[in-house]
Amino acid sequence: MKHSIASLRARQILDSRGRPTVEVDVRLANGTLGRASVPSGASTGTAEAHELRDADPLHYFGLGVRQAVSHVNQEIARAVQGFDASDQRGLDTLLRALDDSEQLSRLGANAVLGVSLAACRAAAAANGQALYQRIAELSQTQSLVMPMPMVNILSGGLHAGRGMDVQDFLAIPASAHTTEEALHLIARVRQAAAEEMSQRGLPTLLADEGGLSPACATSREALQLMMASIERAGLKPGEDIVIAIDVAASSLKGRGGHYHLAREGRMATAADMIDMVKAWVAEFPVVSVEDALDENAWADWAALTAGLGQRVQLVGDDFFTTNPARLQRGIDEQAANSVLIKLNQNGTLSGTLDVLALARQAGYAPVVSARSGETEDDFLADLAVGTAAGQIKIGSLRCSDRLSKYNQLLRIEEISAAPFAGMSAFAAWHGS
Repeated sequence: MKHSIASLRARQILDSRGRPTVEVDVRLANGTLGRASVPSGASTGTAEAHELRDADPLHYFGLGVRQAVSHVNQEIARAVQGFDASDQRGLDTLLRALDDSEQLSRLGANAVLGVSLAACRAAAAANGQALYQRIAELSQTQSLVMPMPMVNILSGGLHAGRGMDVQDFLAIPASAHTTEEALHLIARVRQAAAEEMSQRGLPTLLADEGGLSPACATSREALQLMMASIERAGLKPGEDIVIAIDVAASSLKGRGGHYHLAREGRMATAADMIDMVKAWVAEFPVVSVEDALDENAWADWAALTAGLGQRVQLVGDDFFTTNPARLQRGIDEQAANSVLIKLNQNGTLSGTLDVLALARQAGYAPVVSARSGETEDDFLADLAVGTAAGQIKIGSLRCSDRLSKYNQLLRIEEISAAPFAGMSAFAAWHGS
């Protein structure tokens, strides 16, 4: 059934870091409203779709998005009026053609994505569908799956003022059988980590995604703190809880192609970085490592994958930027075995679904992910379930921008009766 777009309305709202972002309302001819807001990242890849900012130093320190809002309310609104919101791919194709730049730099990916997501939500409502059902229809998903969460416990890098070189240390509730059980296990670890850090006299300040920022001097020290927190929670490392790490290595790249590990006071080569990851995996129950190397270090990524790809999940975030051409190159060169899926890296819902489909076809594990700058919009939860992605990375169990998505997962689990993915969703998982 056709659902014509009657009007668009965008506005500038604030994200979880107090920075402006774009929110879009799509109103259909029958009066149905779809609303969506767009996240923003701190650690970003150069190949990401372009986030349009105003660069006016007198308005939110140059971070305003009034131009992007204006593009929605004027040029985009005129172009899509009367268009069928049920034709998601057609709409997204129109939006890309209207912008006519490789990275959506003219209109802004934040403007384009807001329209794309709001239209999807409006079409779902007009059809009487839950959002995850609409996404399942668009992605041709036959069987829904509740995703396994990987959850920030300790944070550094650009998420925590460089308090640690490595960006995030995350907990995965390996023994959980439902979303509800998974979140309870993580809550125990998160609370135990805060208690352990307080007892040690470490700072317990919150990072951008709600993780704790203990300012550990080395990654090994942070991993030992993770182990102590898991045990303090009365859980078994490697059985109840396993560990994921987000290095965000591109943000560490220094002069001469080396990686600047400032907290450790040393420069590391690509070989050093690979050896560091191998040491983590050998000593600790680390099952997933994200962006261990720079986004343009293709040969180094292939070497890392050859050495560890059969034992651990190697995730490309800045490396792939939810970009089909970059993911295809990774597949061709056997670099990484998993891809982080971020809507605003791609710029449209259809384009994001295409990357998910490509990953599945190649046997790369998809991980649907939030950004460091989020809103209360819970679209991400429905995306993970509707595409049966199997894994989701939202942030810690703190702050409404994160909890809105976790709470939506709980609601979806209740009404859909979809099975929980568990550890089977992870690339190279050989646990018992």
